[in-house]
Amino acid sequence: MSQARRPARPPAWWYDGSPPPWHARLVAGLYGAVVALRRDAYRRGWRKRVHPGVPVLVVGNLVAGGSGKTPVVIALVERLRAAGWTPGVASRGHGREDAGIARWVALGDAPALAGDEPLLIATRTGARVRVDRDRVAAARALRDAGCDIVVCDDGLQHYRLARDIEIEVLDARRRYGNGLLMPAGPLREPLERAADCAFRVLNLGVVAEDALAAQAGLGEWPMRLQVQVAMPLQGGRAQPLAAFAGQRVHAVAGIGDPERFFATLRDAGIAVVPHAFPDHHAYGPGDFAFGSPLPVLMTEKDAVKCRGFAQPGWHAVPADVRLPEAFWVALCAKLPRRA
Repeated sequence: MSQARRPARPPAWWYDGSPPPWHARLVAGLYGAVVALRRDAYRRGWRKRVHPGVPVLVVGNLVAGGSGKTPVVIALVERLRAAGWTPGVASRGHGREDAGIARWVALGDAPALAGDEPLLIATRTGARVRVDRDRVAAARALRDAGCDIVVCDDGLQHYRLARDIEIEVLDARRRYGNGLLMPAGPLREPLERAADCAFRVLNLGVVAEDALAAQAGLGEWPMRLQVQVAMPLQGGRAQPLAAFAGQRVHAVAGIGDPERFFATLRDAGIAVVPHAFPDHHAYGPGDFAFGSPLPVLMTEKDAVKCRGFAQPGWHAVPADVRLPEAFWVALCAKLPRRA
Protein backbone atom coordinates (compact mmCIF):
# COMPACT_ATOMS: atom_id res chain seq x y z
CA MET A 1 0.00 0.00 0.00
CA SER A 2 1.47 3.35 -1.00
CA GLN A 3 2.00 6.17 1.48
CA ALA A 4 -0.63 8.26 -0.32
CA ARG A 5 -3.28 5.70 0.52
CA ARG A 6 -2.34 5.28 4.14
CA PRO A 7 -5.28 6.34 6.33
CA ALA A 8 -5.05 8.80 9.16
CA ARG A 9 -4.51 6.74 12.29
CA PRO A 10 -5.25 7.68 15.89
CA PRO A 11 -2.24 8.64 17.99
CA ALA A 12 -0.36 5.60 19.24
CA TRP A 13 -0.78 6.59 22.88
CA TRP A 14 -4.55 6.20 22.66
CA TYR A 15 -4.26 2.42 22.64
CA ASP A 16 -0.67 1.21 23.18
CA GLY A 17 -0.21 2.15 26.84
CA SER A 18 2.38 4.86 26.24
CA PRO A 19 1.89 8.22 28.04
CA PRO A 20 0.31 11.06 26.05
CA PRO A 21 2.47 14.14 25.51
CA TRP A 22 1.97 17.05 27.89
CA HIS A 23 0.37 19.27 25.26
CA ALA A 24 -2.28 16.63 24.53
CA ARG A 25 -3.10 16.41 28.23
CA LEU A 26 -3.34 20.19 28.43
CA VAL A 27 -5.77 20.42 25.52
CA ALA A 28 -7.75 17.45 26.90
CA GLY A 29 -8.25 19.36 30.15
CA LEU A 30 -9.63 22.36 28.28
CA TYR A 31 -11.79 20.13 26.10
CA GLY A 32 -13.16 18.34 29.15
CA ALA A 33 -14.12 21.63 30.78
CA VAL A 34 -16.06 22.70 27.68
CA VAL A 35 -17.82 19.32 27.46
CA ALA A 36 -18.80 19.49 31.14
CA LEU A 37 -20.14 23.04 30.84
CA ARG A 38 -22.19 22.18 27.77
CA ARG A 39 -23.68 19.05 29.31
CA ASP A 40 -24.44 20.86 32.55
CA ALA A 41 -26.24 23.61 30.63
CA TYR A 42 -28.71 21.05 29.26
CA ARG A 43 -29.08 19.25 32.59
CA ARG A 44 -29.93 22.47 34.41
CA GLY A 45 -32.30 23.65 31.69
CA TRP A 46 -30.19 26.63 30.67
CA ARG A 47 -30.22 25.22 27.16
CA LYS A 48 -33.43 23.69 25.89
CA ARG A 49 -33.88 20.11 24.73
CA VAL A 50 -36.44 19.56 21.98
CA HIS A 51 -38.46 16.37 21.48
CA PRO A 52 -40.05 15.73 18.08
CA GLY A 53 -43.17 14.10 19.52
CA VAL A 54 -42.33 10.55 18.41
CA PRO A 55 -39.97 8.12 20.18
CA VAL A 56 -36.28 8.75 19.55
CA LEU A 57 -33.54 6.09 19.76
CA VAL A 58 -29.97 7.37 19.59
CA VAL A 59 -27.17 4.99 18.59
CA GLY A 60 -23.71 6.34 19.32
CA ASN A 61 -20.39 5.90 21.05
CA LEU A 62 -18.09 7.69 23.44
CA VAL A 63 -14.98 6.90 21.43
CA ALA A 64 -13.82 8.77 18.35
CA GLY A 65 -13.77 6.52 15.29
CA GLY A 66 -15.80 3.56 14.13
CA SER A 67 -17.41 1.09 16.50
CA GLY A 68 -20.11 -0.56 14.40
CA LYS A 69 -22.96 1.93 14.83
CA THR A 70 -24.30 1.73 11.28
CA PRO A 71 -24.91 -2.06 11.28
CA VAL A 72 -26.75 -1.62 14.59
CA VAL A 73 -28.92 1.13 13.07
CA ILE A 74 -29.78 -1.15 10.14
CA ALA A 75 -30.70 -3.99 12.50
CA LEU A 76 -32.84 -1.64 14.62
CA VAL A 77 -34.76 -0.39 11.60
CA GLU A 78 -35.47 -3.93 10.46
CA ARG A 79 -36.61 -5.06 13.92
CA LEU A 80 -38.77 -2.01 14.52
CA ARG A 81 -40.47 -2.43 11.16
CA ALA A 82 -41.15 -6.09 11.93
CA ALA A 83 -42.76 -4.97 15.21
CA GLY A 84 -45.17 -2.68 13.34
CA TRP A 85 -43.34 0.65 13.59
CA THR A 86 -42.54 2.97 10.69
CA PRO A 87 -38.95 3.96 11.49
CA GLY A 88 -36.98 6.79 9.95
CA VAL A 89 -33.28 7.51 10.32
CA ALA A 90 -31.66 10.84 11.15
CA SER A 91 -27.99 11.30 10.32
CA ARG A 92 -25.52 14.11 9.95
CA GLY A 93 -24.10 12.49 6.82
CA HIS A 94 -20.44 12.88 7.75
CA GLY A 95 -18.15 13.80 4.89
CA ARG A 96 -20.84 14.80 2.40
CA GLU A 97 -20.63 17.87 0.18
CA ASP A 98 -22.93 20.79 0.99
CA ALA A 99 -23.16 19.55 4.58
CA GLY A 100 -25.15 22.65 5.52
CA ILE A 101 -28.04 21.63 3.26
CA ALA A 102 -30.60 19.16 4.65
CA ARG A 103 -31.85 16.54 2.21
CA TRP A 104 -33.68 13.25 1.87
CA VAL A 105 -31.53 10.31 0.88
CA ALA A 106 -32.79 8.48 -2.20
CA LEU A 107 -31.56 5.27 -3.76
CA GLY A 108 -29.13 6.18 -6.52
CA ASP A 109 -28.00 9.41 -4.86
CA ALA A 110 -24.36 10.34 -5.26
CA PRO A 111 -22.52 9.36 -2.05
CA ALA A 112 -20.87 12.78 -2.04
CA LEU A 113 -24.31 14.38 -1.57
CA ALA A 114 -25.96 11.85 0.73
CA GLY A 115 -23.00 10.56 2.74
CA ASP A 116 -21.81 6.96 2.59
CA GLU A 117 -23.45 5.69 5.78
CA PRO A 118 -26.89 7.27 5.16
CA LEU A 119 -26.84 5.91 1.60
CA LEU A 120 -25.96 2.44 2.88
CA ILE A 121 -28.78 2.57 5.45
CA ALA A 122 -31.30 3.67 2.82
CA THR A 123 -30.12 0.99 0.39
CA ARG A 124 -30.23 -1.83 2.94
CA THR A 125 -33.50 -0.93 4.67
CA GLY A 126 -35.59 1.17 2.28
CA ALA A 127 -36.43 3.44 5.24
CA ARG A 128 -36.73 7.21 5.03
CA VAL A 129 -33.34 8.75 5.80
CA ARG A 130 -32.83 12.44 6.46
CA VAL A 131 -29.37 14.03 6.57
CA ASP A 132 -29.10 17.29 8.47
CA ARG A 133 -26.56 18.79 10.83
CA ASP A 134 -29.55 19.78 12.97
CA ARG A 135 -30.77 16.48 14.41
CA VAL A 136 -33.94 18.11 15.79
CA ALA A 137 -34.91 19.37 12.34
CA ALA A 138 -34.16 15.93 10.87
CA ALA A 139 -36.35 14.19 13.46
CA ARG A 140 -39.21 16.61 12.84
CA ALA A 141 -38.95 16.10 9.08
CA LEU A 142 -39.13 12.33 9.56
CA ARG A 143 -42.16 12.70 11.83
CA ASP A 144 -43.90 14.93 9.28
CA ALA A 145 -43.11 12.36 6.56
CA GLY A 146 -45.07 9.68 8.44
CA CYS A 147 -42.39 8.02 10.56
CA ASP A 148 -43.62 7.12 14.04
CA ILE A 149 -40.18 6.46 15.53
CA VAL A 150 -36.76 8.01 14.82
CA VAL A 151 -33.42 6.20 14.94
CA CYS A 152 -30.51 8.63 15.16
CA ASP A 153 -27.27 7.34 13.62
CA ASP A 154 -24.68 8.83 15.97
CA GLY A 155 -25.66 11.77 18.14
CA LEU A 156 -25.02 10.85 21.78
CA GLN A 157 -23.35 14.26 22.04
CA HIS A 158 -26.18 16.12 20.25
CA TYR A 159 -27.95 17.00 23.51
CA ARG A 160 -30.46 19.40 21.96
CA LEU A 161 -32.39 16.43 20.58
CA ALA A 162 -34.32 14.91 23.47
CA ARG A 163 -34.32 11.13 23.29
CA ASP A 164 -36.15 8.20 24.82
CA ILE A 165 -33.43 5.53 24.59
CA GLU A 166 -29.66 5.74 24.15
CA ILE A 167 -27.63 2.79 22.86
CA GLU A 168 -23.85 2.89 23.18
CA VAL A 169 -21.87 0.74 20.73
CA LEU A 170 -18.38 -0.22 21.88
CA ASP A 171 -15.61 -1.96 19.95
CA ALA A 172 -14.54 -5.02 21.95
CA ARG A 173 -10.93 -4.93 20.78
CA ARG A 174 -10.16 -1.28 21.49
CA ARG A 175 -12.80 -0.49 24.11
CA TYR A 176 -12.05 2.93 25.65
CA GLY A 177 -8.32 2.92 24.98
CA ASN A 178 -6.44 4.75 27.72
CA GLY A 179 -9.68 6.19 29.08
CA LEU A 180 -8.67 9.83 28.53
CA LEU A 181 -10.47 12.63 26.71
CA MET A 182 -9.37 13.81 23.28
CA PRO A 183 -6.69 14.48 22.20
CA ALA A 184 -4.90 12.74 25.07
CA GLY A 185 -7.18 9.74 24.50
CA PRO A 186 -10.04 8.63 22.27
CA LEU A 187 -12.97 9.73 24.45
CA ARG A 188 -15.47 12.30 23.24
CA GLU A 189 -16.97 12.45 26.74
CA PRO A 190 -15.92 11.19 30.18
CA LEU A 191 -16.39 7.49 30.88
CA GLU A 192 -19.16 8.12 33.40
CA ARG A 193 -21.34 9.33 30.52
CA ALA A 194 -21.79 5.67 29.50
CA ALA A 195 -23.90 5.07 32.61
CA ASP A 196 -26.64 7.27 31.13
CA CYS A 197 -27.14 4.89 28.19
CA ALA A 198 -29.89 2.31 28.52
CA PHE A 199 -27.90 -0.29 26.57
CA ARG A 200 -24.23 -0.98 25.88
CA VAL A 201 -23.67 -3.14 22.81
CA LEU A 202 -20.24 -4.76 22.62
CA ASN A 203 -19.15 -5.27 19.02
CA LEU A 204 -17.16 -8.51 18.96
CA GLY A 205 -16.88 -8.67 15.19
CA VAL A 206 -16.93 -12.10 13.60
CA VAL A 207 -16.67 -14.64 16.43
CA ALA A 208 -18.19 -18.01 17.16
CA GLU A 209 -21.58 -17.79 18.85
CA ASP A 210 -20.42 -19.78 21.87
CA ALA A 211 -17.66 -17.21 22.50
CA LEU A 212 -20.06 -14.31 23.03
CA ALA A 213 -20.82 -14.68 26.71
CA ALA A 214 -17.14 -15.15 27.60
CA GLN A 215 -16.12 -11.81 26.05
CA ALA A 216 -18.96 -9.56 27.21
CA GLY A 217 -18.82 -7.97 30.66
CA LEU A 218 -21.56 -7.17 33.14
CA GLY A 219 -24.24 -4.98 31.59
CA GLU A 220 -22.91 -5.48 28.06
CA TRP A 221 -24.91 -7.01 25.22
CA PRO A 222 -22.62 -9.09 22.98
CA MET A 223 -22.98 -8.47 19.26
CA ARG A 224 -21.37 -10.46 16.49
CA LEU A 225 -21.20 -9.70 12.81
CA GLN A 226 -22.12 -12.43 10.36
CA VAL A 227 -20.52 -12.36 6.92
CA GLN A 228 -21.49 -15.13 4.54
CA VAL A 229 -21.66 -13.81 0.98
CA ALA A 230 -19.92 -11.52 -1.51
CA MET A 231 -22.18 -9.39 -3.72
CA PRO A 232 -20.92 -8.42 -7.22
CA LEU A 233 -20.95 -4.65 -7.58
CA GLN A 234 -22.02 -4.93 -11.21
CA GLY A 235 -25.02 -7.05 -10.27
CA GLY A 236 -25.66 -10.75 -10.43
CA ARG A 237 -25.91 -13.59 -7.97
CA ALA A 238 -24.17 -13.50 -4.64
CA GLN A 239 -21.25 -15.85 -4.08
CA PRO A 240 -20.51 -17.60 -0.81
CA LEU A 241 -17.59 -15.90 0.88
CA ALA A 242 -16.14 -19.37 1.30
CA ALA A 243 -15.67 -19.48 -2.48
CA PHE A 244 -12.70 -17.12 -2.04
CA ALA A 245 -10.97 -19.30 0.56
CA GLY A 246 -7.42 -20.11 -0.51
CA GLN A 247 -7.35 -17.22 -3.00
CA ARG A 248 -5.44 -13.94 -2.90
CA VAL A 249 -7.68 -10.88 -3.07
CA HIS A 250 -7.35 -7.13 -2.85
CA ALA A 251 -9.21 -6.15 0.32
CA VAL A 252 -10.42 -2.54 0.46
CA ALA A 253 -11.64 -0.82 3.62
CA GLY A 254 -12.22 2.88 4.26
CA ILE A 255 -13.77 2.54 7.72
CA GLY A 256 -12.85 3.46 11.27
CA ASP A 257 -10.94 0.22 11.85
CA PRO A 258 -9.89 -1.33 8.51
CA GLU A 259 -7.97 -4.11 10.20
CA ARG A 260 -11.21 -5.57 11.54
CA PHE A 261 -12.41 -6.18 7.97
CA PHE A 262 -9.07 -7.64 6.88
CA ALA A 263 -9.05 -9.98 9.88
CA THR A 264 -12.56 -11.14 9.01
CA LEU A 265 -11.44 -12.15 5.54
CA ARG A 266 -8.32 -13.87 6.86
CA ASP A 267 -10.46 -15.84 9.31
CA ALA A 268 -12.44 -17.05 6.29
CA GLY A 269 -9.24 -18.51 4.83
CA ILE A 270 -8.70 -15.72 2.30
CA ALA A 271 -5.20 -14.44 1.53
CA VAL A 272 -5.56 -10.67 1.92
CA VAL A 273 -3.64 -7.93 0.13
CA PRO A 274 -4.81 -5.06 2.34
CA HIS A 275 -5.63 -1.56 1.10
CA ALA A 276 -6.70 0.70 3.98
CA PHE A 277 -8.16 4.13 3.24
CA PRO A 278 -9.34 6.94 5.51
CA ASP A 279 -12.84 6.67 6.93
CA HIS A 280 -15.42 8.17 4.52
CA HIS A 281 -12.85 8.23 1.71
CA ALA A 282 -14.15 9.50 -1.64
CA TYR A 283 -12.99 6.79 -4.04
CA GLY A 284 -12.00 7.20 -7.65
CA PRO A 285 -10.86 4.66 -10.27
CA GLY A 286 -7.23 5.54 -9.60
CA ASP A 287 -7.51 4.18 -6.06
CA PHE A 288 -7.84 0.69 -7.56
CA ALA A 289 -4.69 0.72 -9.68
CA PHE A 290 -3.26 -2.17 -7.70
CA GLY A 291 -1.12 -3.61 -10.46
CA SER A 292 -2.48 -7.15 -10.27
CA PRO A 293 -5.82 -8.52 -11.54
CA LEU A 294 -6.99 -10.16 -8.32
CA PRO A 295 -10.61 -10.17 -7.10
CA VAL A 296 -11.54 -7.14 -5.00
CA LEU A 297 -13.50 -7.49 -1.75
CA MET A 298 -14.70 -4.39 0.10
CA THR A 299 -17.08 -3.37 2.85
CA GLU A 300 -20.65 -2.37 2.00
CA LYS A 301 -19.90 1.17 3.11
CA ASP A 302 -17.11 1.38 0.54
CA ALA A 303 -19.17 -0.33 -2.15
CA VAL A 304 -21.88 2.37 -2.23
CA LYS A 305 -19.17 4.81 -3.36
CA CYS A 306 -17.68 2.54 -6.03
CA ARG A 307 -20.66 1.21 -7.99
CA GLY A 308 -20.40 3.92 -10.64
CA PHE A 309 -17.01 2.70 -11.85
CA ALA A 310 -17.01 -0.91 -10.60
CA GLN A 311 -15.25 -3.56 -12.63
CA PRO A 312 -15.93 -7.30 -12.99
CA GLY A 313 -14.60 -9.19 -9.98
CA TRP A 314 -15.36 -6.43 -7.48
CA HIS A 315 -17.56 -7.56 -4.57
CA ALA A 316 -19.15 -6.08 -1.46
CA VAL A 317 -19.14 -8.14 1.72
CA PRO A 318 -22.28 -7.34 3.75
CA ALA A 319 -22.21 -7.76 7.52
CA ASP A 320 -25.38 -8.67 9.42
CA VAL A 321 -25.81 -8.00 13.12
CA ARG A 322 -26.59 -10.83 15.51
CA LEU A 323 -27.70 -9.84 19.01
CA PRO A 324 -29.24 -12.00 21.74
CA GLU A 325 -33.01 -12.22 21.50
CA ALA A 326 -33.13 -10.98 25.09
CA PHE A 327 -31.69 -7.67 23.88
CA TRP A 328 -34.62 -7.10 21.54
CA VAL A 329 -37.10 -8.07 24.26
CA ALA A 330 -35.49 -5.59 26.69
CA LEU A 331 -35.43 -2.85 24.05
CA CYS A 332 -39.09 -3.31 23.13
CA ALA A 333 -40.01 -3.21 26.83
CA LYS A 334 -38.50 0.29 27.09
CA LEU A 335 -40.30 1.64 24.06
CA PRO A 336 -43.48 3.62 24.64
CA ARG A 337 -46.68 2.08 23.39
CA ARG A 338 -47.48 2.87 19.79
CA ALA A 339 -50.18 5.47 19.34
